[in-house]
Amino acid sequence: MKVKLIELAHGRSGDKGDTANVGIIAYKPEYYSFLKTVLTPERVKRHFKGICEGGVERFEMPNICAFNFLLHQSLGGGGTRTLRHDAQGKTLSTAFLRMEVEIPDPLAKQWGFK
Repeated sequence: MKVKLIELAHGRSGDKGDTANVGIIAYKPEYYSFLKTVLTPERVKRHFKGICEGGVERFEMPNICAFNFLLHQSLGGGGTRTLRHDAQGKTLSTAFLRMEVEIPDPLAKQWGFK
């Protein structure tokens, strides 16, 4: 079953120069364990094709069921140089939460997804 990431987590984003910083926080510990397998740097890079021109780094924070992703070269040079509308990458968490993830049927049923 496919669901949007927003069904499993919430997020927050900002900037560090030309690098977007996106935090994804799972609603439940079991969602975090599942997301750890599907939110790979490669998958995130594909999701942000055309936006993220550099690499993607993932940092795990299991104690708070969260991930921090750094999307390098995603802000057109940074807040003071870019001509992009979202100079600080504030909308990237919303774009991330629109990613669809495939939940295996047994988990979807266990978690109450229909």
